[in-house]
Amino acid sequence: MKVQSNKKFFFLNSFVFFSIFQFFLVACISQSEDDQNKDFDKQKVKQQFVVANQKLVMKENDEMDYYQKTHQMNFIKTSSGIRYFVYKPSLKGDSITDGDIIKIHYKVSLLDGTECYSSLGSGPREFKVAMEDIEDGVHKAVQYLKNGDKALVLIPSHLAHGLMGDQKKIPPQSPILYELEIISVSKSN
Repeated sequence: MKVQSNKKFFFLNSFVFFSIFQFFLVACISQSEDDQNKDFDKQKVKQQFVVANQKLVMKENDEMDYYQKTHQMNFIKTSSGIRYFVYKPSLKGDSITDGDIIKIHYKVSLLDGTECYSSLGSGPREFKVAMEDIEDGVHKAVQYLKNGDKALVLIPSHLAHGLMGDQKKIPPQSPILYELEIISVSKSN
């Protein structure tokens, strides 16, 4: 009897172990298939975002091309997408680099001419290049300019206020126009 109960116990334990093993195996296989489906979906979504961003960049480039063409200005286009036109160059101005403290007069407008912000009302703005909270496009653009320059700068939305706009005067996904005058440059130590 003792041998039979041990066999029964062994058989029952083996059956339970095998059942649990099958359950986990099936769960792991379905989890693996779910993960593959999620990875596939992630790739599909990522590709859709890439296509949407490419269309947005093309639309903004077309808008900036149109602005440049209708105003007949020879903007210089940078690799970042910023375009600048120095309409009053400085004869002896210092170049601007990261860490320099600069003071500017500015006017920010939409490409349709709507003025959004201006230093006429708020006074000149002083900031440390590449170090302070101001549009990335401004930090990049001023490094193409010199102390004393007056320039127009077209900034694509991804270097300005992006997908959300500034939630005040600049709408979402809007390239902007900066009219800049570099008043002073203090070299960093």
